[in-house]
Amino acid sequence: GYPASMSARKTCGDQNNQKGYRQTLQENIMKEKVIIVGGATASGKSDFAVTLAKSINSEIISCDSMQIFKGMDIGTAKITYNEMNNVKHHMLDIVEPTENFSVSQYVTRARKIISSLNASGKVPVIVGGTGLYIDALIYDFGFSNAGSDDTYREELFELAQAKGNSYLHDMLKEIDPPEAEKIHENNVKRVIRALEIYKLTGKTKEKNDKRLIYETLIYVLQDNRQDLYQRINSRVDIMLKRGFADEIKELLDRGVTFDMQSMQGIGYKEWNGFFDGTKSLYEVSDEIKKASRHYAKRQLTWFNNKYKDIAEFVTRQDIDRCVDEAIAFSKEGIDAVN
Repeated sequence: GYPASMSARKTCGDQNNQKGYRQTLQENIMKEKVIIVGGATASGKSDFAVTLAKSINSEIISCDSMQIFKGMDIGTAKITYNEMNNVKHHMLDIVEPTENFSVSQYVTRARKIISSLNASGKVPVIVGGTGLYIDALIYDFGFSNAGSDDTYREELFELAQAKGNSYLHDMLKEIDPPEAEKIHENNVKRVIRALEIYKLTGKTKEKNDKRLIYETLIYVLQDNRQDLYQRINSRVDIMLKRGFADEIKELLDRGVTFDMQSMQGIGYKEWNGFFDGTKSLYEVSDEIKKASRHYAKRQLTWFNNKYKDIAEFVTRQDIDRCVDEAIAFSKEGIDAVN
C-alpha cells in the first residue's frame, strides 16, 4: 500500500501509475498538508518558522489577528523584510486599520493559499500565537456525525415553550458551558441541537464537531516562563526606541480611533490617554508589558490544553531535529509517486 499522505494531484497526473494507485486514492482522500509553529508572544516563532520554510523551499502563512493590519508594524512585532530571509510571507498587511476583519474572512483567504501551495508541491508553514485563528483554520467545526433523536428534540421544544428559553439554556450551561456561552438563549434550535448531541454521544458539541482538515505537523515553542517574561519586557523597550509612539500618532492622524477593532489589540489600546496627557509614557510602557505577560500566560495555557495530544512541544534548540522532520514530512508520499 501507499502512504495515505500521497499527493493526489501528482498521482492522478502520473500516466505510469501502477495498478492499485487509483484504488488507494479513493480509499484515502488526500488531505492537504500544513506545518504549524505556535507559541506565546516573543517565543521566537518567526525565526523558527523561517528556518523550517527555507529548509523545505516553502512559504509562510501568518496566523495573527493583529499583523493583518497595514501600518501596524512595531507594536505587532511584525517580521521585517530582512528577517523574512527571502521566504515569501502571506496574510500580513491585508486590511486597512480602519476596517473590521473576522476569523471567517481570515480562514477563507488562508485556506485558498494552503490549497494553491499544496497544488504546487509546497507544504506551507503557518506561524502565529492567535490560538483561535489556528483552531478555526485547521479544524472543521461543522462536522458532526452525532445523528439525531427526533423524540428528544420534540420534548425539548415543548419544554422551552412551557418553561421558557432560559430554562433550556440553563440545561446546556450545566453540561456544556463553552457552547452555552456561544449560543444566545433565544436561538432555541441551536440550544436544542447541542443538548441532543450530548444526549446521543455523551460528548460536548465541540468534541463531536472538531475534525482536523489537514495532515499536520505541529510545533509549539516552549520556554522558561521567567526568560519569556524578560524577553517580553525588553521587546517593549525596543519597540519604544524604534518609534512606537510615532506609529500610533500616524494611525490616529489617518483617522484610526481607539474604538476600532485594530486598536483593541495589546500594545495599542494602552496608548489611549497618552496623547491627551492623562497617561505618561512610563504608564503606557508598564501597561503594555503587563498585558503582554498575561497574554503570553494565556497563550501557553491554550496550547498546553488544546494541543497536548497533537503537537510536539519544542524549544528553539530543537530546530535541527525539527528541520529533519519537516523535510521528511513534506516529502512523505511524494517519493512513492515520483
